[in-house]
Amino acid sequence: MAMMVTREDIDAARGRLQQYAVETPLLRSPALDEAVGGTVLIKPECLQRTGSFKFRGAFNRLSLIAPEDRARGVVACSSGNHAQGVAEAARILGMSATIVMPADAPEIKLQRTRAFGAEVVTFDRGKEDRDAIAAEICARTGATFVHPYNDPGVIAGQATVGLEIAKQAKAMGQVPEAALACTGGGGLASGIALALHYDLPDCDFYTAEPAGFDDYARSLASGNIETNSQLSGSVCDAILTPSPGEVTFPILKELARDGLVVSDDEALQAVAFAFRELKIVVEPGGAVALAAVLSGKLDVKDRTVAVVLTGGNIDPAMLQSALAL
Repeated sequence: MAMMVTREDIDAARGRLQQYAVETPLLRSPALDEAVGGTVLIKPECLQRTGSFKFRGAFNRLSLIAPEDRARGVVACSSGNHAQGVAEAARILGMSATIVMPADAPEIKLQRTRAFGAEVVTFDRGKEDRDAIAAEICARTGATFVHPYNDPGVIAGQATVGLEIAKQAKAMGQVPEAALACTGGGGLASGIALALHYDLPDCDFYTAEPAGFDDYARSLASGNIETNSQLSGSVCDAILTPSPGEVTFPILKELARDGLVVSDDEALQAVAFAFRELKIVVEPGGAVALAAVLSGKLDVKDRTVAVVLTGGNIDPAMLQSALAL
């Protein structure tokens, strides 16, 4: 299969990000290894600039915008993490940013997006079409639309997570047999799967999603793009997307294994485990891959697996709810 995102694209993204993105560590926890009976390599992208992996893809994509087009700014749709990534990337590159965000997005994400200098336009997730709102803004201003996942430039930026996993695991003397990441539209998942395909070809990749929003699991099983019947209703707000992306799905159809699905309670229990045992703050959507391991959805006994914690932008009230379970 001819991949739309090449190894050269990913290496170029790594070069663009080198001065700006955090090379997050690859960690081990005796408590986690003991809990699951295997070796878990934790990639905490919640420690990334803006609190999630999204900065990588946003900065790479914005860097590809032609200089003559930058003055008209960028527009993005996001529940919060892509919003912050685009806002911060635009600030660094001297561009204006308008972000279309759900009115019910976590308050911390709304506040932080504005703090990075973006204009926030809110909408009703259940009644209004965010894509139509963004398209109107782009038509009126000439701004460039930056999709959260369905864009080769974004995917190449997210793929740098996979490059780092392969490099850091090798430095630790570890060879992951499997890797998994929380999956919404598939930008991060397809990027990591590509990077591992190039650098760790024997490592199986799995998507991880919340129950009721398992469009990737169903799509991988059927071989066709499946959709979710609802757009809201999970604590994992960061990864609630209608369906796999038209750019991301062909990549994961070729390179991913099964899709893993966890309940909201399992995601919250993973948030609590990360806080208590790993000393890491992670949001529910960012903890879904960890939840899949802790709940046994992926058997890791006597195996070595890499798990990406994708974001840490959690409201204090949500963290308290997780710790109360």
